[in-house]
Parts: sequence; structure tokens; C-alpha cells
Amino acid sequence: MPLCGYFYAVQNNLAYTEDYSFVQDHLWVTMREIIHYYRVGTRFGIAMDRDGLIKAGTPGLQLTWMDAKVGDWVVTPRQGKPVEINALWYNALMLMSELAENPDQQKEYSKLAVTVNRNFLSLFWNEEKQCFFDVVDDANKDGRVRPNQIIAVSLPYSALPQKMARAVVKRVFEELYAVYGLRSLSPQDQQFQRHYGGDQYHRDGAYHQGTAWSWLLGHFVTAYRKVFDYSPESFLTARLLLAPMKDHLRDHGVGTISEIFDGGHPFTPRGCFAQAWGVAEILRCYLEDVEKEKLLNL
Repeated sequence: MPLCGYFYAVQNNLAYTEDYSFVQDHLWVTMREIIHYYRVGTRFGIAMDRDGLIKAGTPGLQLTWMDAKVGDWVVTPRQGKPVEINALWYNALMLMSELAENPDQQKEYSKLAVTVNRNFLSLFWNEEKQCFFDVVDDANKDGRVRPNQIIAVSLPYSALPQKMARAVVKRVFEELYAVYGLRSLSPQDQQFQRHYGGDQYHRDGAYHQGTAWSWLLGHFVTAYRKVFDYSPESFLTARLLLAPMKDHLRDHGVGTISEIFDGGHPFTPRGCFAQAWGVAEILRCYLEDVEKEKLLNL
């Protein structure tokens, strides 16, 4: 996860502990420094552009979580402005504005967040597909349907109006949902790989080109509940979306969750049989989007 994802971790910690003094006493200075270096720039071309959005990367590097590389071959080059990085950036700025005790700092972060919000929506929205471009750079916009955009919906601070957010959830569900996770690329794409296996060249070639990832299911469930206003119907849907994981806990790595699954039926589990972020995301969304709702209705 990029450093702007650190703020999401702080956010979740506050949601559970409400320990704001710990953040102010021990984390605030570091959070300020992270924002500062995103704004002025750091290694690997990581910097805030004139439009307030974050750009990163140079040819031959893989800086996002889609980082498969075989020799000199970067399988999924994402040089430019990745959608999930900028969604996390907006979320981070909004959190900083919320936590700032100094009025000038609060104004600084909120003003930049407004700029990021406006430019994010205008730059990333793909009107034709009714979802977000995956990466935008000076030369082109990557219209391949990938799951990174769901993070722009699931985060606590989202730049999306509800109509747009629902359209993203709909597109992701129709093209990327694969029972145990989200595919890393739409099956409608000619580069889609439905099976993960073989030597390193073939495995890494499929890793982010269709293989389904369990950790993404958590963000999808959260996004689904959010865009449908946590309705009773969305609660039932969340339970149904998570139900197959109960069988998976007994079918493969007993008592745990696999890293990845084939992107095509029957979605065979692959990769690491006990993956921390897959386990963590399923637990998180189950507690927050299912169990919490049940407790509230007792």
C-alpha cells in the first residue's frame, strides 16, 4: 500500500479506538511530513502535479500494488496518475483537514482537497463505460476495466457523487466479480488471462491480468453497502457476497483465505494459501458491514 494509504490505517484506528490524542501526540508530525513530500516530490517521479493529483513512475518501474515484473518486462505498467492512489490522496487530505487543530492548516488541507476532488472527477471519469479510467497520463487514458477504482468508492472520504459511485459498483460487479474476489482485469479485454499457473513468465503474466484477488472483495462489499445507503437489501447482498468464503475456509488452506483465484470458472484458489491482506479485508468487511448491522438491530 502506498504511503497515502497510511492515513486510511490511521482512520480505521480512530474509528475503533477514538484515541485522537495518540494521533496528535505520536502520528501527526509524520502525517504532515508525508503530505509535504507528496506535494514537493520525492523518488521515482512521485509528486503532486499542478492539478493537485499525484503522478508517479518512470519507464521500467512498477510502483503500485500491481507490481509483477519478469526480467525487464513490467506486466502492468501504470506510469502516470493511478486511480486508487489519487482516491487515497483525497481521503488523506480530508482526514488531515478533519484532524488539524490549527485553523490555517485546516484551511490548507481542505482547499487542496476541493481541488483534488474537482480534478479527479473530471480527469478520471469514463463516460462511455460509466466507470473510471485506471491510469491517466499526459499521453492517454487507460480505459481497461480494473478493480482499483472500487477503492475510490469504499474509502471513508470519497470524491464521488452517489450516481457515479453506483455506476462504478455496477461496472465492477458485472465485469470483475469472481465469487471469491475481484478480477484484476475484465474478461472482455483481449489481454485477459483466466488461469494462473505455469512458469514464472506465465504466472506473473496472469497475476494482474485477470487473476481474482480476495482482498478486493472486502472493498467491494463495503462500496456496495455504501452506495445503497446501508439498506436492508444491501445487508442481505453483503451476506450473500461473503457466504462463499465460509466454504473456502474448509476447502483449501483450512481456516484461512487464499491470496488469489483463477479469473475464470471454477475460480480455483491459487498462490499463497494463507494471505494476510485477504484474511484481514474479509474480517474487516464482515465485522463492519454485516456483524455491526446485526448488533445495531438487536
